Amino acid sequence: MKYSLLSFLLLTCMTLAWGQAKFPVENVLIRSQNKKTDVKTSENGKLQVNVSPKDLHKFKNRGWVSYSDFGATGDGKTDDIDAIAATHAVANQYELSVKADKGATYYIGGKERTAVIRTNTDFGTAAFIIDDTEVQNRNASVFMVSSGLQAIKLETISSLKKNQQKIEQSLPMPSLITVTNANVKRYIRFGLNQNNGASQTDIFVADKNGNLDMNAPIIWDFDKVTDITALPIDEKTLTIAGGRFTTIANKAESKYTYYNRNIAIRRSHVIVKGLEHRVTGEGEHGAPYGGFINISDCAYVTVKNTVLTGHKTYVTIGAAGKPVSMGTYDISVNRALNVSFVNCSQTNDINDKTYWGIMGSNYSKNMLYDSCTFSRFDAHMGVANATIRNSTLGHMGINAIGSGVLTVENSTINGYSLINLRTDYGSTWQGEVFIRNCVFVPASGKPISSSLIGGANSSQHDFGYTCYMPERITIENLRINDSNHPESYRGPAIFSNFNPEMKDTSYQETFPFVRTKEVFLRNVTTASGMKLRLSDNPFLFKDVKVVTD
Repeated sequence: MKYSLLSFLLLTCMTLAWGQAKFPVENVLIRSQNKKTDVKTSENGKLQVNVSPKDLHKFKNRGWVSYSDFGATGDGKTDDIDAIAATHAVANQYELSVKADKGATYYIGGKERTAVIRTNTDFGTAAFIIDDTEVQNRNASVFMVSSGLQAIKLETISSLKKNQQKIEQSLPMPSLITVTNANVKRYIRFGLNQNNGASQTDIFVADKNGNLDMNAPIIWDFDKVTDITALPIDEKTLTIAGGRFTTIANKAESKYTYYNRNIAIRRSHVIVKGLEHRVTGEGEHGAPYGGFINISDCAYVTVKNTVLTGHKTYVTIGAAGKPVSMGTYDISVNRALNVSFVNCSQTNDINDKTYWGIMGSNYSKNMLYDSCTFSRFDAHMGVANATIRNSTLGHMGINAIGSGVLTVENSTINGYSLINLRTDYGSTWQGEVFIRNCVFVPASGKPISSSLIGGANSSQHDFGYTCYMPERITIENLRINDSNHPESYRGPAIFSNFNPEMKDTSYQETFPFVRTKEVFLRNVTTASGMKLRLSDNPFLFKDVKVVTD
């Protein structure tokens, strides 16, 4: 009765569809007839599962199901995806956990079939072979961690303000809000992958009374809202544990046809732990990957004690008509809040340029690396607040644009700059940077003229926003291992030469680049013995106040 009343009240101000889905969306029909338990496929590809009453009683009593219960062979040769998907569908329907069979090796071919996970799953030490050499649909995830709670369209909200603390909207439960203004374009990319930008987008969390979590505030003014959706946040944490996954890489043409044969996380409050993913079969060409761990439209996700693999870098022709290396990822984070990677690493050498940086992200907030060894951290279309601590990053280092606070502490960074502010998005960071107790190894020890903050902005391109350098940069207890350097080396610089053309006041900025106000330095040392300089272009940073303690 109370849910009926609540639905009636909410329907007066929004389009509402929420609650546990009785018939899950994974295109599986489940029956419990007095016949043996089996899995069949209809002519239209729909799975039809019968669970005998005897087996159902057994499953409910023990509280879990395994893939062999629904016909998986686990021999590493027979395609087990139908049995895997059926197992999870039954587990979802009857709120049972899933356990992989000990010692099994599950082969997953190219059939378009996604196993939807809505209950705790223990892959254990089982192996999974994902064969991407012949795939029906490269965008079909192998596993999707999903919520049974349905999205809510918020029809009455027509505008929003930056740092707004409350929306005039009640919700059935705390929710992740995604909002778009299609009339405004941001992140108008510059360079070899140039584009016309993306619709202004933001994400934030609201409680049931509409109060916003100000640890992840709204970062744009929305004069008009063209789309706004609330994704209810599951209260209970769902855990995915174990699993030894191997992807047999695709052999497609090297162009931007991303493969998303992955574990897609689309539910809030999820822990992934103890998982391993390896890649084999990469040849002379191949299409890029969109992240084996692909986190999107969710909040409060932790990946820990997990081993992943960087993908081989392939080259294609970019939007500017010139050759460009394609980004390809084992980790992808998009429109997500409070995502943490803890005690994670990768199988290949983090300083091997043959492999692309392992991670990419867009539209995310409050991201954390803690005790990780990865080839890079990266934020494409903005991150609001990021922390890297107790970690080692390889040849692609830290690449970021965004806002809020960027903290790097107790870490070793091997990039060309300690922090590279991405030039294709204007080298913008609207906020502060803190670097504490770190070691910087420029270019993994190769002889280069190094800088701590790298980037470039000619002030002639409209990125869809005003570009800022960090307003304040604090660097404490930094060791720069620059003993291997070129003969012309004059010591490391705080800033790279962001605009070589701007040498005096005659240069006119069409889209002014707001530069850093203050830099605080304490206990910065170099292996070369040379002092830290301001920049190769001191005019550009002449108004920066540098305080040395």
